[in-house]
Amino acid sequence: MKLGLTGSIATGKSTVTGMFRDRGYPVIDADIISREVVEPGKPALEEIVEYFGKSVLYEDGTLNRKKLGDIVFEHPEEREKLNSIVHPAVRLEMKSRAEEAEREGEKLIVLDIPLLIENDLYYLIDEVLVVYVPEEVQKQRLMERNGYSEEEASRRISSQLSIEKKRKEADFLIDNSGTLDDTERQVEELIEKLTNS
Repeated sequence: MKLGLTGSIATGKSTVTGMFRDRGYPVIDADIISREVVEPGKPALEEIVEYFGKSVLYEDGTLNRKKLGDIVFEHPEEREKLNSIVHPAVRLEMKSRAEEAEREGEKLIVLDIPLLIENDLYYLIDEVLVVYVPEEVQKQRLMERNGYSEEEASRRISSQLSIEKKRKEADFLIDNSGTLDDTERQVEELIEKLTNS
């Protein structure tokens, strides 16, 4: 079973991912892979350099994320180009790691994909797990965690697909608005359900 785990900013996705990891389930993390596919010697990095030029590299040949970030932040069409290089590489790598884990006999594989729903990546997974908190809690946590003003927190939240919309797409939901123990219990119950069915 390939479980696609997603959520929104400050809903506690990493916390829940960690709970699966702590219980020995393989977690394939899109954010980590997106850094790995642009390491020196990887085809995606070569493609980036071919398009954006050598100025986006440090002297040691690694990607200067800040420099590249400045370029794509200024020019949306350049961001599109970057995404068209990086996203397919990430998806391919995630697919291949999930298949590998299945071959090794893993019964439950977690694919942590922040933009699972937005980018329609259902073909990579069997079921969708959304880590949920109500928007008010989301805002509160974002203000506490990042020191944002209420306005800044609201802006960050509204720049993403709303958690209520994501909730509608969920096959399973972990409500992370209570205590950590509550969340742990829900994760345990879900694992029980998924590994016994």
